[in-house]
Amino acid sequence: MPKSAKKKLGRILVLCVDRDDDLGMKAGIKTPILGRKENIRAAASLALRDPEEPDANAMFEAVRIYDSLEKGAKEQEEEYEVATIAGSDLGGVGADRQLVAELTEVLSGFPATDVILVTDGYTDEAVLPLIESRVPVTSVRRIVMKHSKSIEETAALFTRYLKILMENPRYSRILLGLPGILFIILGVLAVFNWLEYAGIAFLIVLGAFLFVRGFRLDKTALNFYKWVREYSPPPYTVQIAGFSAVAGVLLILVGGYLGGTAVADALSTIDSSQWFASLPRLTGEFLSGSIFLIVIGICVILSGRAIRWFFERDLRLWRTIVIVITFAWSYTMFYEASQILINPKFSYAGLVFAIIIGIPLIVAAVFTAFLLRRRYASFFIGKEKEIEEFREG
Repeated sequence: MPKSAKKKLGRILVLCVDRDDDLGMKAGIKTPILGRKENIRAAASLALRDPEEPDANAMFEAVRIYDSLEKGAKEQEEEYEVATIAGSDLGGVGADRQLVAELTEVLSGFPATDVILVTDGYTDEAVLPLIESRVPVTSVRRIVMKHSKSIEETAALFTRYLKILMENPRYSRILLGLPGILFIILGVLAVFNWLEYAGIAFLIVLGAFLFVRGFRLDKTALNFYKWVREYSPPPYTVQIAGFSAVAGVLLILVGGYLGGTAVADALSTIDSSQWFASLPRLTGEFLSGSIFLIVIGICVILSGRAIRWFFERDLRLWRTIVIVITFAWSYTMFYEASQILINPKFSYAGLVFAIIIGIPLIVAAVFTAFLLRRRYASFFIGKEKEIEEFREG
């Protein structure tokens, strides 16, 4: 068959996985790493910083597998590539999400049909499902460091892991930090001859540590600090709408408080046996004392939104203006109704007048908003196009 007619049967990716990100923590190397030269350079850099690091050996093994596959590439009619991805030193969900993101980045540069997975032998169960959910894994190569059974090497291995426990912040906080706090407290108690309270102090410190770790208060505080440090104010229109919302809610709450005060004053003059019969009057007292500030508060909230819609050229501006006018006029109707509830002999002409005038007023507001929308359609033309595109999509 001519060379021009040959087709590649597959694209094989030799993938090395460093789930705890030793490349970044120890060697300061950014992942993902794609290509033979780049992987050899990164593995050598990691090995120079920690010759006993299994991930460096896994990377060299991945390159070795890649080289052996490349020798038979012409016969197999396949393409090969070698890459290394890393997770996070924090482990858990964060490490898995980082692995998936880097795998996606690698696959965008080399869309593999199969993967040969190379690991240090300790992360297969966590990593394998993540890889297989995106591309088939045809082979898994586990690299396990060989150790002598002699006492000297066993002691060296124990020393190595002890060093990790001491220097890794994830473990040193528990193994060193918590006992250190307890020793400091014991020392202070000994100075003041209060050693009889050592047990109580131990329980308080241990309980506080378990409480903080159990409810993840340390991570919550760290996330809050990051949010404060990286916080960027929203656009001015959103700030205006937010301020008007806070001011409007405050007015509504004050209005409700005044209405409640009016009800309490009325209750003091009513016999307890007549409370049920006095419900209409109490309702009227509440409306009379609160309706003004409640209506003003709602109008302030809606006015802030209307200002936002205006600057954002949003067609919801006209609808919001009509609602503001409707709520503003509703004050008259509610107030007149409250006076009738308080005193049934009060003239109902004002309530009828407010309703009769309110209907044509709202109709006129709707009609005016419709005319203004057509008159200034060019001002909102950009937003209309976005809405149409969104509906079609």
